Amino acid sequence: MVDQLRVGIAGLGVVGSAAFRLLERQADALAARTGCRIEVTAGAVRDRGKERGLGHTSPKMFDDPVALARAPDIDLFVELMGGDEGAARASVEAALEAGKHVVTANKALLAKHGLALAKAAEQKRVALAFEASVAGGIPIVKTLREGLAGNSIERVYGILNGTCNYILSRMEREELSFEECLKEAQRLGYAEADPTFDIGGFDTAHKLAILTSLAFGTSIDADAIHVEGIEGVTLADIKAAEDLGFRIKLLGVAQRTRNGIEQRVHPTMVHKSSALAEVMGVTNAVTIDADAVHELTLVGPGAGGEATASAVVADIADIAKGIRSAPFGLPAARLQKTEKLAMQRHEGGYYIRFSAIDQPGTIAAIAKRMAERQISLESVMQKSDPRAAGKPGAPVPVVLITYATTEELVRGAVDAIVADGTVAEKPQVIRIERQ
Repeated sequence: MVDQLRVGIAGLGVVGSAAFRLLERQADALAARTGCRIEVTAGAVRDRGKERGLGHTSPKMFDDPVALARAPDIDLFVELMGGDEGAARASVEAALEAGKHVVTANKALLAKHGLALAKAAEQKRVALAFEASVAGGIPIVKTLREGLAGNSIERVYGILNGTCNYILSRMEREELSFEECLKEAQRLGYAEADPTFDIGGFDTAHKLAILTSLAFGTSIDADAIHVEGIEGVTLADIKAAEDLGFRIKLLGVAQRTRNGIEQRVHPTMVHKSSALAEVMGVTNAVTIDADAVHELTLVGPGAGGEATASAVVADIADIAKGIRSAPFGLPAARLQKTEKLAMQRHEGGYYIRFSAIDQPGTIAAIAKRMAERQISLESVMQKSDPRAAGKPGAPVPVVLITYATTEELVRGAVDAIVADGTVAEKPQVIRIERQ
């Protein structure tokens, strides 16, 4: 432990400025808790003229974050720029090479280069901390890495993207289309002008890759994750879920199986009585299934300047106390390589919605394709569509609920049904989580 910890922050945007203000506001309390005076002595920004609300104690400013990372008058480098390459990667690597501690909120950087960065930190015997990279203000990294160290974890899953949860929540509450909710999310700043990274499930996949490594001792590999987004979820699916007693959430799921660690991101129906079903809006939630604590759910703000800054400052405080943990819970050399596994038998079954052509034998043909693959059906629902009234052969919605089966069998049956020409558009397939 040292008497003073000099901090440099690269990226003084919403989160960086909030972290600066939080460190100043809590300076005396942090000094009492850590035994060390924490001071932001330098920063790196692209536009020095921009107002950031830092008051009269603005730190020394650098134009180049790599130069800040190497500066002799900082002990800890905080990276809050984002991106998996470019300045973010170069500056973090420079800081580690210079023997400086690193705190980052950059899930994309960790998902792509986390193993190499962990090795570099271990070689220099410095900290690489990233609580803010997953679920904003929820202390999920410390929970998995330290709090549950005595547990064997079987599954970790949750709502990891506030944009998607906001859209799905509004679709249900206000009966709006996906497109309408996305536009509103963009207007409010919850979604980017190009929302693909969020709604396509890729942001969730990066976060899940980090949680998987922490929970199961695997090396990070976002490419080993099955990823589906929420673009195809319609108001009809939301209403069908409501009728069945479920809500639709985009979940990231990692679980232990006989063949290894299965990782997947996809829209999921969760029962309304479950903890995750109650999580609405931009809030995040993570559930951990472990042998000693059984089921543990953490809920909180998944984004926002203050919430994310809280996680950044928590990491800085740990480093000020002299706490050093292997970044992913195990030494980097002991992290096991993962492979992209075929999704296993899904105990909750599947929801499948067809836009079936209304003609004799259509339902029988669909049921036949399911039976050929030994997929048992729990229920079949066919609802009339007012728009199709008086139009022979017009498509009508048909919803199937299956019992437990495998992804491969369901996809095979759906492909065969499409090939038969009995449906008018691409079917919707959503997994059901029985909790």
